[in-house]
Amino acid sequence: MERKRQMELEKKELEPLYKIKVTCIYCENEFLTSRVRPSFKRAIRNDSDFCSYYKRENPDFYVVRICPACGFASTENSMDRLSDIQRKKFQDAIASRFVKKDYGGQRDWEAALESYKFGLLCAQTIGEKERMIASLLHHIAWLYRYKENNEQEQRFLKYSMESYIRVYENEGVSGSDARLMYLIGELNRRIGNYNDAVKWFSRVINDKKIVDAAMIRASREQWKLLREEMMNGGHELPEEMQN
Repeated sequence: MERKRQMELEKKELEPLYKIKVTCIYCENEFLTSRVRPSFKRAIRNDSDFCSYYKRENPDFYVVRICPACGFASTENSMDRLSDIQRKKFQDAIASRFVKKDYGGQRDWEAALESYKFGLLCAQTIGEKERMIASLLHHIAWLYRYKENNEQEQRFLKYSMESYIRVYENEGVSGSDARLMYLIGELNRRIGNYNDAVKWFSRVINDKKIVDAAMIRASREQWKLLREEMMNGGHELPEEMQN
């Protein structure tokens, strides 16, 4: 009996997913959603815009939690309460049409994409923070990258880049937010906006207020890569790259 219980415990510890309880801020329904255990979150490689690849379960598949009762979708970083206006908007646009469905189990690529698009729709409906919307758009681009769907990846990279710029311009971001500035530069590079990418990388490299060594180093690396891409593609180098 003791041996059987030990085997069950070992099996449970080896399973990458576990459940957490979430309370919906719209309908106050309690529901379970899956997460990936910390010991399984080690990525086997990472892209230059922070997209990660995993051997087993991808933690990013489980970022969006969807209430099975009303369809309210959120993440750990979403707002924690709704105004009356937001509740009305969500009710009219989503809750009134939602068909009850449980999203709490294991997710494949299709389920992950559905959850992110649901999360994006919900965030846009209630007027979530722009940084949250930008992140959701970026994650959707990553999902298409996993499937090598370049057309859709490029589409959502452009949307997320535009959204990150609105974050920079409208949310009082300090000049020290080097990660955001680097990311805007990198997404510009990835969608072929080379001159804009140069400007954003330059800001990170040359702004004396920025002390984030990792982002300065990353910006320098991508600057060099960008210069090679522009030269190989026959593009005219901007003045700051000609030296």
